[in-house]
Amino acid sequence: MVSFGHQGEGAAGVGCTGETGCAAGAPLHVHLLPRHPQLSLSACWRFAYQGKAAGDIFQDNVVLSNPLAGLVIGVLVTLLVQSSSTSSSIVVSMVSSGLLTVQLAVPIIMGTNIGTSVTNTLVAMTQAGDRSVFRRAFAGATVHDFFNWLSVLVLLPLEVATGYLFEVTKLIIDSFQIQSGEPPDLLNVITDVLTESIIKLDKSVLSDIATGGAGARNKSLIKRWCETYTNMSTVNVTVPGPENCTSPSMCWVDGNYTFTLKNVSQTFNIKKCDHLFVDVNLSDLAVGLILLALSLLVLCSCLLLIVKLLNSMLKGQVAMIIKTILNTDFPFPFGWVTGYIAILVGAGMTFIVQSSSVFTSAITPLVGIGVISIQRAYPLSLGSNIGTTTTAILAAMASPGEKLASALQIALVHFLFNISGIILWYPIPFTRLPIRLAKGLGNITASYRWFAGVYIIFCFFLLPLLVFSLSLAGWQVLVGVACPLVALLIIIIVINVLQKRKPGCLPAALRSWDFLPLWAHSLEPWDKVVGVITAKCCCCCKCCNTDEDKGRDNREGQIEAYDNPVMCAEKEVENEIKIELNSLKMTKL
Repeated sequence: MVSFGHQGEGAAGVGCTGETGCAAGAPLHVHLLPRHPQLSLSACWRFAYQGKAAGDIFQDNVVLSNPLAGLVIGVLVTLLVQSSSTSSSIVVSMVSSGLLTVQLAVPIIMGTNIGTSVTNTLVAMTQAGDRSVFRRAFAGATVHDFFNWLSVLVLLPLEVATGYLFEVTKLIIDSFQIQSGEPPDLLNVITDVLTESIIKLDKSVLSDIATGGAGARNKSLIKRWCETYTNMSTVNVTVPGPENCTSPSMCWVDGNYTFTLKNVSQTFNIKKCDHLFVDVNLSDLAVGLILLALSLLVLCSCLLLIVKLLNSMLKGQVAMIIKTILNTDFPFPFGWVTGYIAILVGAGMTFIVQSSSVFTSAITPLVGIGVISIQRAYPLSLGSNIGTTTTAILAAMASPGEKLASALQIALVHFLFNISGIILWYPIPFTRLPIRLAKGLGNITASYRWFAGVYIIFCFFLLPLLVFSLSLAGWQVLVGVACPLVALLIIIIVINVLQKRKPGCLPAALRSWDFLPLWAHSLEPWDKVVGVITAKCCCCCKCCNTDEDKGRDNREGQIEAYDNPVMCAEKEVENEIKIELNSLKMTKL
């Protein structure tokens, strides 16, 4: 029997079923892979090689049994793909395929939240030219970082000790009858036209990688043939003995040879794809690096243009009107409602664009130029954290029925983690610690702009890599190194707090850090070192710390640090006009 099948984009191959195997006359079934929206990356041309690497990292269950290692892997993978929606969807796919348990995936989900906040921090770096703008922009970006770090510091130990997120989400899953469904494509309809003209990925290879398929690592992710034709035919083959025949009726012996009938498929390539890399003879790694460099160039160019455009448009009266609308609270006694509406707005906008990185990166320049205050940017960022969880929830809803509960549970863990963080760090004004920490870091980076780069490299690269390396050495090594460092850090924080609030409680020697070398408690010596290195490396450029900058800093010191100087100047003019009018009225009287 001969049968034919057309293998399109959603088809994985052709095969046979039945106890007798692929015997002649046996029904031939064409197996189509179900679509995996969680693996359909709308910006896959940015992550062509990274997706394969992410799948390899996630499959190491021995390392993931350590919660800190799982957290760090979530951070690093999200940094790799620059999207928490993508990395969380990969985690959901791994849980859905049974390669990860929900308990192992919980720390990874927490790590994806931290990794996604690096994008808007990098956006703030584009505004380093003006110290005052950079102060506000970096504070507005890092308020997202501090929220995620503080939430992890509280919820990860709580999860390890009690299983809070796992148990609550399990109760939710057990309480509802949830059916599988197909998520909407949303922006994919628009973006796929562009991305598929640059590169197309073979989704069957992505599915094999996610499910641990044998031989998937040796296949290329780049799709070269968009239309194929599979010819299935029945042929005589030689087998070692009668026991290897597909069926007793389909078996015969001729001398020392045993023959049987088997279905053999042959695939013919019909039409090549029409993307840019279809005929390029490069490895997946090379193509991935090229696309990564290209995408980063486009991303940085767009971000710089956005900053310039916003700076040119949002000035004068326009800035005053927008600032008034965005930063005005509801009248008493409903002023507290404003922040929660901002959270809903952030969640809704993030759901529309399907990326918290895009949304928070868009509001960072607005914070920098003073249109949005950091107090308003904070709830908007919290809302974006909630909005980005919808991608994983939609991906989980498309999972197979037998794995739907587990996939949806880990997606709800992501949602509950962000809700719990908001409960911890937002409702009571005193608990809004991320705002105070972000403002403090903004002041430091405005004075020492190089410190922003140190912060990004240390918090998002060196620290995760250090923790991951210690995790590979074993939990005993990790605990032995981490505990003394954490204890020392806590002691330093306590002494700093006491020095500012109750210095009398401390011994005379500890009321200041002057007993330490200057480089150990001040950034000034390090600033001189950076200045010397910068002067040597960029001898043709002017030094960053010029007298003009210092004079501008002194002038800006008279203005509130987190207000737009343009708006403040206009307010001063308006106040002067009012004073003159009042004096004229008094003169007439």
